[in-house]
Amino acid sequence: MSHVMSRTKKLFTLIKEALKGEERVYTEGSINRALILLAIPMVLEMSMESLFALVDAYFVGHLGKAAIATVGLTESVLSLIYALAFGISMAATAMVARRIGEKDPEGASKGAVQALYLALGFSLVVSIVGLIWSREILLLMGADAAMAEYGQGYTKIAMGGNAVIVLLFIINGIFRGAGDASIAMKSLVLANALNIVLCPLLIYGWGPLPPLGLEGAAIATMIGRGTGVVYQVYYLLGGKKTITVNWRHIKPRLPVILQMMKLAAGGALQMLIGSASWIFLMRIISQFGEDAMAGYTYAIRIIVFAILPAWGLANAAATLVGQNLGAGEPERAEKSVWKAAYLNMFFLGGISVIFMVFAPDILRVFSQDPAVLAYGIEGLRLISIGYVFYAFGMVMAQSFNGAGDTKTPTYINLFGFWLLQIPLAYLLAIVLKWGPTGVFWAIVIAESSIAVTAIIIFRRGNWKKVKV
Repeated sequence: MSHVMSRTKKLFTLIKEALKGEERVYTEGSINRALILLAIPMVLEMSMESLFALVDAYFVGHLGKAAIATVGLTESVLSLIYALAFGISMAATAMVARRIGEKDPEGASKGAVQALYLALGFSLVVSIVGLIWSREILLLMGADAAMAEYGQGYTKIAMGGNAVIVLLFIINGIFRGAGDASIAMKSLVLANALNIVLCPLLIYGWGPLPPLGLEGAAIATMIGRGTGVVYQVYYLLGGKKTITVNWRHIKPRLPVILQMMKLAAGGALQMLIGSASWIFLMRIISQFGEDAMAGYTYAIRIIVFAILPAWGLANAAATLVGQNLGAGEPERAEKSVWKAAYLNMFFLGGISVIFMVFAPDILRVFSQDPAVLAYGIEGLRLISIGYVFYAFGMVMAQSFNGAGDTKTPTYINLFGFWLLQIPLAYLLAIVLKWGPTGVFWAIVIAESSIAVTAIIIFRRGNWKKVKV
Protein backbone atom coordinates (compact mmCIF):
# COMPACT_ATOMS: atom_id res chain seq x y z
CA MET A 1 0.00 0.00 0.00
CA SER A 2 2.80 2.42 0.89
CA HIS A 3 4.48 1.58 -2.45
CA VAL A 4 1.31 2.53 -4.35
CA MET A 5 1.00 5.75 -2.35
CA SER A 6 4.62 6.62 -3.10
CA ARG A 7 4.15 6.07 -6.86
CA THR A 8 0.94 8.12 -6.84
CA LYS A 9 2.68 10.96 -5.01
CA LYS A 10 5.54 10.89 -7.55
CA LEU A 11 3.04 10.98 -10.43
CA PHE A 12 1.23 14.02 -9.01
CA THR A 13 4.56 15.73 -8.41
CA LEU A 14 5.52 15.08 -12.04
CA ILE A 15 2.17 16.43 -13.30
CA LYS A 16 2.61 19.56 -11.18
CA GLU A 17 6.13 20.00 -12.53
CA ALA A 18 4.90 19.59 -16.13
CA LEU A 19 2.17 22.20 -15.71
CA LYS A 20 4.52 24.65 -14.00
CA GLY A 21 6.70 24.82 -17.11
CA GLU A 22 10.23 25.27 -15.80
CA GLU A 23 13.28 25.07 -18.07
CA ARG A 24 14.51 21.45 -18.48
CA VAL A 25 16.92 19.29 -20.46
CA TYR A 26 15.19 16.57 -22.52
CA THR A 27 18.29 15.04 -24.10
CA GLU A 28 19.42 13.05 -21.06
CA GLY A 29 17.94 11.11 -18.17
CA SER A 30 14.70 9.09 -18.19
CA ILE A 31 12.84 9.07 -21.52
CA ASN A 32 9.57 8.27 -19.73
CA ARG A 33 10.00 11.32 -17.51
CA ALA A 34 10.86 13.57 -20.48
CA LEU A 35 7.88 12.29 -22.45
CA ILE A 36 5.45 12.87 -19.58
CA LEU A 37 6.81 16.36 -18.83
CA LEU A 38 6.31 17.35 -22.47
CA ALA A 39 3.14 15.36 -23.19
CA ILE A 40 0.97 16.57 -20.29
CA PRO A 41 0.91 20.26 -21.28
CA MET A 42 0.85 19.36 -25.01
CA VAL A 43 -2.13 17.03 -24.57
CA LEU A 44 -3.93 19.71 -22.58
CA GLU A 45 -3.02 22.27 -25.23
CA MET A 46 -4.55 20.12 -27.97
CA SER A 47 -7.59 19.45 -25.76
CA MET A 48 -8.11 23.19 -25.49
CA GLU A 49 -7.78 23.50 -29.28
CA SER A 50 -10.42 20.82 -29.83
CA LEU A 51 -12.69 22.42 -27.23
CA PHE A 52 -12.92 25.49 -29.48
CA ALA A 53 -14.59 23.39 -32.16
CA LEU A 54 -17.04 21.72 -29.77
CA VAL A 55 -18.07 24.95 -28.03
CA ASP A 56 -18.79 26.63 -31.36
CA ALA A 57 -20.70 23.58 -32.62
CA TYR A 58 -22.79 23.44 -29.43
CA PHE A 59 -23.90 27.07 -29.45
CA VAL A 60 -24.21 27.41 -33.23
CA GLY A 61 -26.24 24.20 -33.35
CA HIS A 62 -29.08 25.98 -31.56
CA LEU A 63 -29.37 28.36 -34.52
CA GLY A 64 -30.47 25.52 -36.82
CA LYS A 65 -29.14 23.06 -39.42
CA ALA A 66 -28.27 25.79 -41.93
CA ALA A 67 -26.00 27.45 -39.37
CA ILE A 68 -24.07 24.30 -38.46
CA ALA A 69 -23.83 23.32 -42.13
CA THR A 70 -22.37 26.78 -42.89
CA VAL A 71 -19.80 26.29 -40.13
CA GLY A 72 -18.94 22.89 -41.58
CA LEU A 73 -18.38 24.34 -45.06
CA THR A 74 -16.33 27.26 -43.71
CA GLU A 75 -14.25 24.96 -41.52
CA SER A 76 -13.46 22.85 -44.58
CA VAL A 77 -11.96 25.94 -46.24
CA LEU A 78 -10.28 27.08 -43.03
CA SER A 79 -8.65 23.66 -42.83
CA LEU A 80 -6.50 24.79 -45.77
CA ILE A 81 -5.40 27.79 -43.72
CA TYR A 82 -4.72 25.54 -40.74
CA ALA A 83 -2.66 23.32 -43.01
CA LEU A 84 -0.38 26.15 -44.12
CA ALA A 85 -0.15 27.46 -40.55
CA PHE A 86 0.74 23.95 -39.42
CA GLY A 87 3.51 23.83 -42.02
CA ILE A 88 5.11 26.99 -40.69
CA SER A 89 4.53 25.88 -37.10
CA MET A 90 6.09 22.48 -37.77
CA ALA A 91 9.11 24.14 -39.41
CA ALA A 92 9.49 26.43 -36.40
CA THR A 93 9.27 23.45 -34.00
CA ALA A 94 11.85 21.44 -35.94
CA MET A 95 14.33 24.31 -36.27
CA VAL A 96 13.96 25.58 -32.71
CA ALA A 97 14.19 22.05 -31.24
CA ARG A 98 17.33 21.27 -33.25
CA ARG A 99 19.03 24.54 -32.15
CA ILE A 100 18.05 23.97 -28.51
CA GLY A 101 19.46 20.43 -28.71
CA GLU A 102 22.70 21.93 -30.08
CA LYS A 103 22.80 24.36 -27.13
CA ASP A 104 22.29 27.33 -29.51
CA PRO A 105 19.42 29.43 -28.04
CA GLU A 106 20.47 32.45 -30.12
CA GLY A 107 19.94 30.47 -33.33
CA ALA A 108 16.59 29.27 -31.99
CA SER A 109 15.42 32.85 -31.42
CA LYS A 110 16.50 33.93 -34.91
CA GLY A 111 14.57 31.02 -36.43
CA ALA A 112 11.49 31.90 -34.39
CA VAL A 113 11.38 35.45 -35.76
CA GLN A 114 11.67 34.31 -39.37
CA ALA A 115 8.73 31.95 -38.78
CA LEU A 116 6.66 34.91 -37.58
CA TYR A 117 7.50 36.88 -40.74
CA LEU A 118 6.23 33.98 -42.86
CA ALA A 119 3.06 33.71 -40.77
CA LEU A 120 2.15 37.39 -41.06
CA GLY A 121 2.73 37.49 -44.82
CA PHE A 122 0.58 34.41 -45.38
CA SER A 123 -2.29 35.55 -43.14
CA LEU A 124 -2.51 38.91 -44.93
CA VAL A 125 -3.19 37.18 -48.26
CA VAL A 126 -5.88 34.95 -46.71
CA SER A 127 -7.57 37.95 -45.07
CA ILE A 128 -7.88 39.77 -48.40
CA VAL A 129 -9.37 36.69 -50.12
CA GLY A 130 -11.84 36.04 -47.29
CA LEU A 131 -13.03 39.63 -47.00
CA ILE A 132 -13.70 39.98 -50.74
CA TRP A 133 -14.99 36.54 -51.79
CA SER A 134 -16.67 34.98 -48.71
CA ARG A 135 -20.02 34.38 -50.49
CA GLU A 136 -18.36 32.89 -53.56
CA ILE A 137 -16.29 30.57 -51.37
CA LEU A 138 -19.44 29.11 -49.78
CA LEU A 139 -21.09 28.64 -53.19
CA LEU A 140 -17.97 26.88 -54.44
CA MET A 141 -18.16 24.53 -51.46
CA GLY A 142 -21.67 23.42 -52.38
CA ALA A 143 -23.90 25.81 -50.41
CA ASP A 144 -27.10 26.94 -52.10
CA ALA A 145 -27.76 30.66 -52.67
CA ALA A 146 -29.76 31.09 -49.44
CA MET A 147 -27.12 29.38 -47.28
CA ALA A 148 -24.31 31.39 -48.91
CA GLU A 149 -26.17 34.63 -48.25
CA TYR A 150 -26.88 33.63 -44.65
CA GLY A 151 -23.37 32.41 -43.86
CA GLN A 152 -21.13 34.88 -45.71
CA GLY A 153 -20.78 37.14 -42.65
CA TYR A 154 -19.44 34.26 -40.56
CA THR A 155 -17.01 33.22 -43.31
CA LYS A 156 -15.85 36.82 -43.82
CA ILE A 157 -15.01 37.29 -40.12
CA ALA A 158 -13.40 33.84 -39.75
CA MET A 159 -11.14 34.26 -42.77
CA GLY A 160 -10.57 38.00 -42.39
CA GLY A 161 -9.33 37.51 -38.83
CA ASN A 162 -7.27 34.42 -39.59
CA ALA A 163 -4.06 36.11 -38.36
CA VAL A 164 -4.91 35.28 -34.74
CA ILE A 165 -5.40 31.62 -35.65
CA VAL A 166 -2.15 31.49 -37.62
CA LEU A 167 -0.08 33.29 -34.98
CA LEU A 168 -1.48 31.07 -32.21
CA PHE A 169 -0.34 28.02 -34.20
CA ILE A 170 3.12 29.34 -35.01
CA ILE A 171 4.05 30.78 -31.61
CA ASN A 172 2.87 27.59 -29.89
CA GLY A 173 5.09 25.66 -32.32
CA ILE A 174 8.03 27.83 -31.28
CA PHE A 175 7.44 27.19 -27.58
CA ARG A 176 6.94 23.45 -28.18
CA GLY A 177 10.26 23.23 -30.01
CA ALA A 178 11.98 24.95 -27.11
CA GLY A 179 10.36 22.53 -24.65
CA ASP A 180 8.21 25.29 -23.08
CA ALA A 181 4.99 23.39 -23.70
CA SER A 182 3.20 24.88 -20.67
CA ILE A 183 3.10 28.35 -22.31
CA ALA A 184 1.34 26.91 -25.36
CA MET A 185 -1.15 25.18 -23.06
CA LYS A 186 -1.86 28.26 -20.93
CA SER A 187 -2.41 30.50 -23.95
CA LEU A 188 -5.14 28.16 -25.20
CA VAL A 189 -6.73 27.84 -21.74
CA LEU A 190 -7.07 31.64 -21.70
CA ALA A 191 -8.38 31.74 -25.27
CA ASN A 192 -10.93 29.00 -24.55
CA ALA A 193 -12.18 30.58 -21.34
CA LEU A 194 -12.99 33.80 -23.22
CA ASN A 195 -14.57 31.89 -26.12
CA ILE A 196 -16.85 29.90 -23.81
CA VAL A 197 -18.06 33.09 -22.09
CA LEU A 198 -18.36 35.23 -25.24
CA CYS A 199 -19.98 32.65 -27.56
CA PRO A 200 -23.47 32.63 -25.95
CA LEU A 201 -23.29 36.36 -25.13
CA LEU A 202 -22.52 37.41 -28.71
CA ILE A 203 -24.65 34.78 -30.48
CA TYR A 204 -27.86 35.27 -28.44
CA GLY A 205 -27.23 38.73 -26.94
CA TRP A 206 -27.41 39.71 -23.29
CA GLY A 207 -28.20 43.04 -21.63
CA PRO A 208 -26.90 45.84 -23.88
CA LEU A 209 -25.26 43.31 -26.24
CA PRO A 210 -27.41 42.71 -29.36
CA PRO A 211 -27.82 39.12 -30.69
CA LEU A 212 -25.31 38.69 -33.52
CA GLY A 213 -26.26 35.13 -34.45
CA LEU A 214 -23.75 33.14 -36.47
CA GLU A 215 -21.39 36.10 -36.78
CA GLY A 216 -21.22 36.28 -32.99
CA ALA A 217 -19.57 32.85 -32.89
CA ALA A 218 -16.83 34.01 -35.26
CA ILE A 219 -16.25 37.22 -33.28
CA ALA A 220 -16.04 35.30 -29.98
CA THR A 221 -13.44 32.96 -31.46
CA MET A 222 -11.38 35.86 -32.83
CA ILE A 223 -11.39 37.69 -29.48
CA GLY A 224 -10.48 34.52 -27.57
CA ARG A 225 -7.64 33.52 -29.88
CA GLY A 226 -6.41 37.11 -30.15
CA THR A 227 -6.10 37.32 -26.37
CA GLY A 228 -4.17 34.04 -26.41
CA VAL A 229 -1.73 35.54 -28.93
CA VAL A 230 -1.17 38.60 -26.71
CA TYR A 231 -0.35 36.24 -23.83
CA GLN A 232 2.14 34.33 -26.03
CA VAL A 233 3.88 37.48 -27.24
CA TYR A 234 4.23 38.70 -23.66
CA TYR A 235 6.25 35.59 -22.76
CA LEU A 236 8.12 35.51 -26.06
CA LEU A 237 9.42 39.01 -25.36
CA GLY A 238 9.69 38.56 -21.59
CA GLY A 239 13.22 37.17 -21.41
CA LYS A 240 12.47 34.55 -18.75
CA LYS A 241 12.01 31.42 -20.87
CA THR A 242 14.23 29.03 -22.86
CA ILE A 243 13.53 31.03 -25.99
CA THR A 244 13.35 34.83 -25.96
CA VAL A 245 13.02 37.34 -28.79
CA ASN A 246 14.50 40.84 -28.55
CA TRP A 247 15.60 43.61 -30.94
CA ARG A 248 18.79 41.91 -32.13
CA HIS A 249 16.70 39.03 -33.54
CA ILE A 250 14.25 41.23 -35.49
CA LYS A 251 16.40 41.62 -38.61
CA PRO A 252 15.13 39.50 -41.55
CA ARG A 253 17.65 36.76 -42.41
CA LEU A 254 17.18 35.47 -45.95
CA PRO A 255 19.12 32.16 -45.53
CA VAL A 256 17.08 31.26 -42.43
CA ILE A 257 13.83 32.33 -44.14
CA LEU A 258 14.62 30.18 -47.18
CA GLN A 259 15.44 27.17 -45.00
CA MET A 260 12.26 27.81 -43.00
CA MET A 261 10.23 28.05 -46.22
CA LYS A 262 11.66 24.75 -47.41
CA LEU A 263 10.68 23.03 -44.18
CA ALA A 264 7.32 24.80 -44.03
CA ALA A 265 6.50 23.90 -47.66
CA GLY A 266 6.88 20.21 -46.90
CA GLY A 267 4.81 20.43 -43.72
CA ALA A 268 2.14 22.59 -45.34
CA LEU A 269 1.94 20.36 -48.39
CA GLN A 270 1.39 17.22 -46.35
CA MET A 271 -1.39 18.94 -44.41
CA LEU A 272 -2.85 20.54 -47.55
CA ILE A 273 -3.07 17.13 -49.14
CA GLY A 274 -5.03 15.88 -46.15
CA SER A 275 -7.14 19.02 -45.69
CA ALA A 276 -8.01 19.28 -49.38
CA SER A 277 -9.19 15.69 -49.28
CA TRP A 278 -11.58 16.62 -46.44
CA ILE A 279 -12.99 19.36 -48.67
CA PHE A 280 -13.68 16.78 -51.38
CA LEU A 281 -15.30 14.52 -48.78
CA MET A 282 -17.53 17.40 -47.63
CA ARG A 283 -18.40 18.04 -51.28
CA ILE A 284 -19.46 14.38 -51.66
CA ILE A 285 -21.46 14.52 -48.41
CA SER A 286 -23.23 17.71 -49.60
CA GLN A 287 -24.82 15.63 -52.38
CA PHE A 288 -26.98 13.95 -49.72
CA GLY A 289 -28.54 17.08 -48.23
CA GLU A 290 -28.46 19.39 -45.23
CA ASP A 291 -29.12 16.61 -42.67
CA ALA A 292 -26.11 14.63 -43.89
CA MET A 293 -23.87 17.71 -43.84
CA ALA A 294 -24.96 18.65 -40.31
CA GLY A 295 -24.54 15.08 -38.97
CA TYR A 296 -21.14 14.74 -40.63
CA THR A 297 -20.02 18.12 -39.21
CA TYR A 298 -21.00 17.10 -35.67
CA ALA A 299 -19.28 13.72 -35.99
CA ILE A 300 -16.06 15.24 -37.33
CA ARG A 301 -16.01 17.88 -34.57
CA ILE A 302 -16.31 15.19 -31.90
CA ILE A 303 -13.66 13.04 -33.62
CA VAL A 304 -11.30 16.02 -33.75
CA PHE A 305 -12.00 16.64 -30.06
CA ALA A 306 -10.70 13.14 -29.30
CA ILE A 307 -7.82 13.08 -31.79
CA LEU A 308 -6.28 16.49 -31.01
CA PRO A 309 -5.16 15.48 -27.49
CA ALA A 310 -3.49 12.47 -29.14
CA TRP A 311 -1.66 14.94 -31.38
CA GLY A 312 -0.29 16.35 -28.12
CA LEU A 313 1.59 13.09 -27.58
CA ALA A 314 2.73 13.16 -31.19
CA ASN A 315 4.01 16.73 -30.74
CA ALA A 316 5.90 15.65 -27.63
CA ALA A 317 7.59 12.92 -29.68
CA ALA A 318 8.49 15.49 -32.37
CA THR A 319 10.16 17.77 -29.81
CA LEU A 320 12.13 14.87 -28.33
CA VAL A 321 13.23 13.76 -31.81
CA GLY A 322 14.41 17.25 -32.79
CA GLN A 323 16.26 17.96 -29.55
CA ASN A 324 17.88 14.51 -29.31
CA LEU A 325 19.04 14.56 -32.93
CA GLY A 326 20.52 18.00 -32.25
CA ALA A 327 22.33 16.54 -29.24
CA GLY A 328 23.67 13.59 -31.30
CA GLU A 329 21.38 10.99 -29.67
CA PRO A 330 19.46 9.32 -32.55
CA GLU A 331 18.78 6.06 -30.68
CA ARG A 332 17.26 7.96 -27.76
CA ALA A 333 15.11 9.81 -30.30
CA GLU A 334 13.81 6.51 -31.73
CA LYS A 335 13.03 5.04 -28.31
CA SER A 336 11.06 8.19 -27.46
CA VAL A 337 8.89 7.73 -30.57
CA TRP A 338 7.99 4.10 -29.83
CA LYS A 339 7.09 4.92 -26.22
CA ALA A 340 4.85 7.78 -27.37
CA ALA A 341 3.20 5.59 -30.02
CA TYR A 342 2.25 2.82 -27.58
CA LEU A 343 0.92 5.34 -25.06
CA ASN A 344 -1.14 6.94 -27.81
CA MET A 345 -2.51 3.56 -28.84
CA PHE A 346 -3.90 2.90 -25.35
CA PHE A 347 -5.42 6.38 -25.16
CA LEU A 348 -7.21 6.31 -28.54
CA GLY A 349 -8.21 2.68 -28.09
CA GLY A 350 -10.12 3.67 -24.96
CA ILE A 351 -11.74 6.62 -26.76
CA SER A 352 -12.86 4.28 -29.55
CA VAL A 353 -14.71 2.05 -27.06
CA ILE A 354 -16.43 5.09 -25.52
CA PHE A 355 -17.61 6.30 -28.94
CA MET A 356 -18.91 2.87 -29.90
CA VAL A 357 -21.02 2.62 -26.74
CA PHE A 358 -22.08 6.21 -26.11
CA ALA A 359 -22.31 7.72 -29.63
CA PRO A 360 -26.10 8.41 -29.37
CA ASP A 361 -25.76 10.11 -25.98
CA ILE A 362 -22.81 12.21 -27.17
CA LEU A 363 -24.55 13.38 -30.37
CA ARG A 364 -27.78 14.29 -28.52
CA VAL A 365 -25.85 17.01 -26.70
CA PHE A 366 -25.60 18.82 -30.03
CA SER A 367 -28.81 17.94 -31.88
CA GLN A 368 -32.23 16.35 -31.32
CA ASP A 369 -33.05 16.03 -35.03
CA PRO A 370 -33.52 12.30 -35.80
CA ALA A 371 -32.08 12.50 -39.34
CA VAL A 372 -29.05 14.50 -38.25
CA LEU A 373 -28.48 12.15 -35.30
CA ALA A 374 -28.62 9.07 -37.55
CA TYR A 375 -25.83 10.37 -39.79
CA GLY A 376 -23.76 11.64 -36.87
CA ILE A 377 -23.97 8.42 -34.85
CA GLU A 378 -23.05 6.25 -37.82
CA GLY A 379 -20.10 8.50 -38.72
CA LEU A 380 -18.77 8.61 -35.16
CA ARG A 381 -18.90 4.85 -34.73
CA LEU A 382 -17.46 3.89 -38.10
CA ILE A 383 -14.60 6.39 -38.18
CA SER A 384 -13.47 5.51 -34.63
CA ILE A 385 -12.91 1.89 -35.71
CA GLY A 386 -9.44 2.81 -36.95
CA TYR A 387 -8.33 4.78 -33.86
CA VAL A 388 -5.63 2.28 -32.86
CA PHE A 389 -4.01 2.67 -36.28
CA TYR A 390 -4.38 6.46 -36.21
CA ALA A 391 -2.51 6.54 -32.88
CA PHE A 392 0.66 5.10 -34.41
CA GLY A 393 0.31 7.00 -37.69
CA MET A 394 0.15 10.47 -36.15
CA VAL A 395 3.14 9.85 -33.85
CA MET A 396 5.25 8.54 -36.74
CA ALA A 397 4.27 11.47 -38.99
CA GLN A 398 5.16 14.07 -36.35
CA SER A 399 8.43 12.29 -35.63
CA PHE A 400 9.45 12.62 -39.29
CA ASN A 401 8.55 16.32 -39.09
CA GLY A 402 10.43 16.79 -35.83
CA ALA A 403 13.51 15.39 -37.54
CA GLY A 404 13.07 17.82 -40.45
CA ASP A 405 12.05 15.05 -42.86
CA THR A 406 8.87 16.63 -44.24
CA LYS A 407 8.98 14.78 -47.58
CA THR A 408 8.20 11.31 -46.24
CA PRO A 409 4.85 12.15 -44.57
CA THR A 410 3.96 14.27 -47.62
CA TYR A 411 4.33 11.28 -49.94
CA ILE A 412 2.46 9.05 -47.49
CA ASN A 413 -0.43 11.53 -47.32
CA LEU A 414 -0.51 11.90 -51.10
CA PHE A 415 -0.92 8.15 -51.44
CA GLY A 416 -3.40 7.72 -48.59
CA PHE A 417 -5.70 10.67 -49.22
CA TRP A 418 -5.63 11.37 -52.96
CA LEU A 419 -4.91 7.97 -54.46
CA LEU A 420 -6.97 5.98 -51.95
CA GLN A 421 -9.43 7.95 -49.80
CA ILE A 422 -11.07 10.29 -52.35
CA PRO A 423 -11.51 7.72 -55.17
CA LEU A 424 -12.73 5.14 -52.65
CA ALA A 425 -15.21 7.58 -51.08
CA TYR A 426 -16.62 8.48 -54.51
CA LEU A 427 -16.83 4.83 -55.51
CA LEU A 428 -18.60 3.71 -52.34
CA ALA A 429 -20.85 6.75 -51.81
CA ILE A 430 -21.84 7.70 -55.37
CA VAL A 431 -21.14 4.79 -57.72
CA LEU A 432 -22.16 1.96 -55.36
CA LYS A 433 -24.82 4.19 -53.74
CA TRP A 434 -23.74 3.62 -50.13
CA GLY A 435 -24.30 7.32 -49.43
CA PRO A 436 -22.47 8.92 -46.45
CA THR A 437 -21.71 5.42 -45.13
CA GLY A 438 -19.32 4.97 -48.05
CA VAL A 439 -17.48 8.16 -47.09
CA PHE A 440 -17.11 6.96 -43.49
CA TRP A 441 -15.65 3.61 -44.58
CA ALA A 442 -13.26 5.32 -47.00
CA ILE A 443 -11.90 7.41 -44.10
CA VAL A 444 -11.29 4.32 -41.95
CA ILE A 445 -9.53 2.37 -44.71
CA ALA A 446 -7.36 5.29 -45.87
CA GLU A 447 -6.27 6.44 -42.40
CA SER A 448 -5.37 2.89 -41.36
CA SER A 449 -3.34 2.37 -44.56
CA ILE A 450 -1.47 5.63 -43.93
CA ALA A 451 -0.55 4.51 -40.42
CA VAL A 452 0.77 1.11 -41.51
CA THR A 453 2.86 2.71 -44.28
CA ALA A 454 4.33 5.27 -41.85
CA ILE A 455 5.39 2.55 -39.39
CA ILE A 456 7.15 0.53 -42.10
CA ILE A 457 9.11 3.56 -43.36
CA PHE A 458 9.95 4.79 -39.85
CA ARG A 459 11.62 1.48 -39.01
CA ARG A 460 14.12 2.00 -41.87
CA GLY A 461 15.64 4.93 -39.93
CA ASN A 462 16.55 7.29 -42.78
CA TRP A 463 14.99 10.19 -40.84
CA LYS A 464 17.97 10.08 -38.44
CA LYS A 465 20.27 11.45 -41.16
CA VAL A 466 18.32 14.62 -42.02
CA LYS A 467 20.12 17.96 -41.51
CA VAL A 468 18.23 21.05 -40.31
